[in-house]
Amino acid sequence: MRRFLLRVLPIVALVFAASCISNEKIIYLQNLEDNPVIEDGELITYEIPEYKLQYNDIVDVNIQTVEDMEQFGFNNKPTQMNPQMGNVSAQSGGDIYYMTGFTVDQKGNVRLPIVGEVNVEDLTLDEARVEIEAKLREYVKSELFVKVKLGGVRYSALGEFRRPGKYTVLQDRMTIFEAIANAGDLTTVAKRSDVLLIRQYPEGTRIHRIDLLDRQIVQSPFYFIQPNDQIYVEPMKVRETGTGENTAQTLALVFAGISSVALILNLLK
Repeated sequence: MRRFLLRVLPIVALVFAASCISNEKIIYLQNLEDNPVIEDGELITYEIPEYKLQYNDIVDVNIQTVEDMEQFGFNNKPTQMNPQMGNVSAQSGGDIYYMTGFTVDQKGNVRLPIVGEVNVEDLTLDEARVEIEAKLREYVKSELFVKVKLGGVRYSALGEFRRPGKYTVLQDRMTIFEAIANAGDLTTVAKRSDVLLIRQYPEGTRIHRIDLLDRQIVQSPFYFIQPNDQIYVEPMKVRETGTGENTAQTLALVFAGISSVALILNLLK
């Protein structure tokens, strides 16, 4: 038995060393070598690009006249709009925007009551508001207040997430770390240094690779996710070896294997 242990222990040490996941592979926002250092507390400036509407987006269009504002107030949506305008107010909450909002079709149009189709493809939300308001002016002569918002940020979390799935967050913008936190964070074996971000553009789809360990991501165009983004995270190689996610699990597996081998040898004597 002693001779057996002397032979096995070096192998165990090698397996243990190879299977452990170092902190450098799981800590977000590090100052990596060969990159400019971003000190703690340093002001990081960036330009947030205005999102342009595209196919399959859902917009919330709220329209009020002066009479509506007098009756319902500035912040409250009327339950029924002026009959000549139709009810074009989307309710808020969850994915109800899918039922009450307006989806951008393949031609880049949203179909609104009375005014019909309005092309909003490749327009910012403010530009879409101006376009919709111009169309309404042809039918409504009273003063109007038009508000156009995205029906939440929809994205998919795939791979080594603790809660993978499709999510809708009711806000105008969202960082990639907020998206990850919303999906329960990444597992210990997630390959944070090589994350795939699949993003939709008006002309098609592009796949980007990003490094969540690098603090420089805060200055990149992928720090803020966009509607319909898909985030895919692969596992590290350690998953293939079948070892544990941390030191305790790895030791437990190794010693369980040694105990099993020792028991078999004793039985064969």
